[in-house]
Amino acid sequence: MPFPDESAPVAVVEHEPRWAEDFERLSGVVLGALGAEARAIDHIGSTSVPGRAAKDCVDVQVQVDALDVERHVGLLAAVGFRCRPEPWNREEISGGRPCPKLVFAPPVGARRCNVHLREVGSPNARFALLFRDYLRSDTATRDAWGSFKRRLAHSVPDLSDYGQIKGPATEVLMAAAERWAADTGWHPVSGGHCHAEGR
Repeated sequence: MPFPDESAPVAVVEHEPRWAEDFERLSGVVLGALGAEARAIDHIGSTSVPGRAAKDCVDVQVQVDALDVERHVGLLAAVGFRCRPEPWNREEISGGRPCPKLVFAPPVGARRCNVHLREVGSPNARFALLFRDYLRSDTATRDAWGSFKRRLAHSVPDLSDYGQIKGPATEVLMAAAERWAADTGWHPVSGGHCHAEGR
């Protein structure tokens, strides 16, 4: 659930080229806070897909070797990021197994975003990259998904209700994404920001 300063009805808007620039700025702040613990950082979610309608909230995925709640919450809190406290922001089922995660809101008054910390090579980190790459690869699916989310946001502006309805539709989308991954030989590749050895 949003923090009080984030409260606003769900709104899906046309793609903004500035979202890529916003990600670059956010990733710099996050990398500055986490240092070499950030093994890879990627722009994920709908704002990472060129031409795709989305909520104006940039999603950043950071992969770390192992989640350390106290340490990682402290490092990001030092630059103003707030750990989202809900149980579903601590663990998610992906690839048929529970996967740890931490999700952070931006500092008060800062650009709307979610910073997702997941473990390197985990099923939930893979899921986020597959979602992005599949929608980048298929214009018709990208546009259909954007239209669906726009209609859903118009009909269901409450964020919690919106998420509950979107969840099952996302499962259908990702089943198609898995078929695409198998057909094309896709494998997850992180973006240019990485502190891993040899990258």
